[in-house]
Amino acid sequence: MKELQPVSPYVLLDITEESGEQKTASGIIIPDTAKEKKKTAKVLAVSKVENCEVKVGDVVLYKGYSGDEIEYAGKKYLLIQYADILAKVVETEKI
Repeated sequence: MKELQPVSPYVLLDITEESGEQKTASGIIIPDTAKEKKKTAKVLAVSKVENCEVKVGDVVLYKGYSGDEIEYAGKKYLLIQYADILAKVVETEKI
């Protein structure tokens, strides 16, 4: 089995989009070209990064228009530098 494995200091994110058209509340269909670029993704692999704060399976928020989009085995991925990760999306309890 072949898989993508990033090398230092990169992180591999899954950016495969959900299929289906999006509509506004009034029923207007939004074309793909007008959709806002997604800025969160699931971490699939992490290279050897010192003091790494993310792990495989985490969902992260990353800088818009960063990294390189690639397609491999029919899926879309984003290969970004570790420094382009802005935050980790975590579940918290309501207070």
